[in-house]
Amino acid sequence: MSTSKGTTSIPNPFAARRGFNHLSNRLFTFVVWTIGLCTILFICGLLFMILQKGLPELDWGFLWGLPSEMEEGGGIGPLLFNSFYVLIISLIISIPLGMAAGIYLAEFAPATKFIAFIRICVEGLASVPSIIFGLFGIALFVEAFDIGLTIIGGAVSLAFLNLPVLTRVTEEAIRSVPKEMKHASFALGSTHLQTILRVIIPVALNGIITGICLTAGRAFGESAVIILTAGVSSSGEMWDFSLFSPGATLAVHLWYVQSEAIVPDAQLIAEKAAAVLVFVVLLINIVFRVPLWLNARRTR
Repeated sequence: MSTSKGTTSIPNPFAARRGFNHLSNRLFTFVVWTIGLCTILFICGLLFMILQKGLPELDWGFLWGLPSEMEEGGGIGPLLFNSFYVLIISLIISIPLGMAAGIYLAEFAPATKFIAFIRICVEGLASVPSIIFGLFGIALFVEAFDIGLTIIGGAVSLAFLNLPVLTRVTEEAIRSVPKEMKHASFALGSTHLQTILRVIIPVALNGIITGICLTAGRAFGESAVIILTAGVSSSGEMWDFSLFSPGATLAVHLWYVQSEAIVPDAQLIAEKAAAVLVFVVLLINIVFRVPLWLNARRTR
């Protein structure tokens, strides 16, 4: 079919079956909204069920008290401290290494089959069950180094667990930065290092911090690695900074109370410990979101 100017009109493939396409679009939108709302309601209901059982029963004596093996009324003070202590040490180790590896793979690594194989290995390690890293921690710290079940063993094993995830998240966040920004920085005379530090990382900061937030929440609630590398008991002191002390965390204590403890109020302790664990994970997410909000306001 020709127009008045002699050109051939191209039929619009989206115009055919317009009524069916409109119905499909509305049906798809309804399905997506329904699934999304149901998922959000399920998560909110799960959080409410956990928090409403434990939060009303919390007091300072429980948060700062020492755990009890036989009598009721024990606290979680040393275990809560160990949770933050192990988490901070693991992040200090894993964040610089993970970001450096991600920056190398995104900016410096050549496009060779060996680098492609490395990426496959990193992705495979990111999906390995955490208990495998716990077994690796036993082989390294308990058997090879012969230091026993310690805080440093649990923290380093957690760092190994988080390292592949942080590497992949950093690489993908940096690769998502528009190439035009990088080229503009080079055109202004910046070196590669200046471009990475002043252009690429600030733009990719949202994705990087999101990955750090996810790994921090996972590490804080991890139990399998800690059980195998740091043990199921603490030193009994509230502020024990020794790296070679037993390092049971709150998640490990929750598992122990639910499965093996013989204290009379084990169920109540488990409910309160679960509420604290969920609340702290939510707090970690909020704290890590603050740099995102500040960065968004600065780059707006």
